[in-house]
Amino acid sequence: MADQRSKKITQTSLVGIGANVLLAGSKALVGLIAGSIAVVLDAVNNLTDALSSIITILGVKLASRKPDKRHPFGYGRVEYFSAILVAAIVLSAGVTSLIESVKKIFVPETPDFSAVTLIVLGLAVFVKLILGRYVKAQGKKLNSDALVASGSDASFDAILSAATLLGAAITLFTGVVLDGYLGVAISVFICKAGVEMLLESASNILGNRADSETTKAIREAVEAQEGVLGAYDLILHNYGPQSAIGSIHVEVPDTMNAKELHTLTRKIQVAVLERFAVFLTVGVYAVDMAHLSDRNTIKELVLQIPGAKGVHGVFFDDAQKTISFDVLTDFTVRDRAAFCREVADKASAVLPDYQITVNLDSDYSD
Repeated sequence: MADQRSKKITQTSLVGIGANVLLAGSKALVGLIAGSIAVVLDAVNNLTDALSSIITILGVKLASRKPDKRHPFGYGRVEYFSAILVAAIVLSAGVTSLIESVKKIFVPETPDFSAVTLIVLGLAVFVKLILGRYVKAQGKKLNSDALVASGSDASFDAILSAATLLGAAITLFTGVVLDGYLGVAISVFICKAGVEMLLESASNILGNRADSETTKAIREAVEAQEGVLGAYDLILHNYGPQSAIGSIHVEVPDTMNAKELHTLTRKIQVAVLERFAVFLTVGVYAVDMAHLSDRNTIKELVLQIPGAKGVHGVFFDDAQKTISFDVLTDFTVRDRAAFCREVADKASAVLPDYQITVNLDSDYSD
């Protein structure tokens, strides 16, 4: 499946390279003949798009390398580093374009546009719109952030090309020169796209919150297994667009024996791996079936406290007279120690015969 994904990403990128090289060549020719900095910069933007596609291909090829002793989780994150390189190229092109455009404002030259120029730019806008939709659709289908970004960028480029076309038409029919100003506008948008790409890639490497739809679907798949009373503490670690490992805790009746637990956790691992390509380590919380009423009371009390999002893993030790449980908190809870004391005090008020131990969980996934 990974090989097929890599092949399709490469094919899509090659289409983008071919289209952008043709667009860049035609725009550069028209821009040089007309003496338009805006059209030439639009051509440069197409070349950076083509280069981005080349780097995407190289990134996918490197990311598909098999895991080894030094990198046991594989090379999937190489795709994020390739995106950072693309962002740097885009930013460099944007800054260079901005400098040249500002020069054109202070030392203007009247471009020599023609009807042929307008036709070429009009065709370029149409091609970019089609290319953008195609690449973005393939990116979503193949779960490739690089392709989605390229597709979005292509669609946005179509708007910029339309602005260039508008400026050319205004100059052709009115004689008003907006070339330098349009060049500045295009340069700013190129820089903006580069910064956004850089931030997105850096965020992926730093570690994003797992996709909400995916985490909810994984929980539903786990809770669908017979014997599971609830699924909690789902954490996913991303090692590339197609590589993730994680952990989850499940509540089960305290009457289950070790053999039953082993069978259940194995079924959960297989089900999640087959459906989501995620390997999960499964932990277990034993639900004391004799204390269900007290368990529900604790949950109701804790959930009244601002910042508490859930309660699980409630464990009663009647011999030691202790109760321990986990509380899921959101990121608005700053003073965790004070929050923990408040939870323990509320639980002690209704169950004074027990010593309360509270563990706080962070809100890692939806």
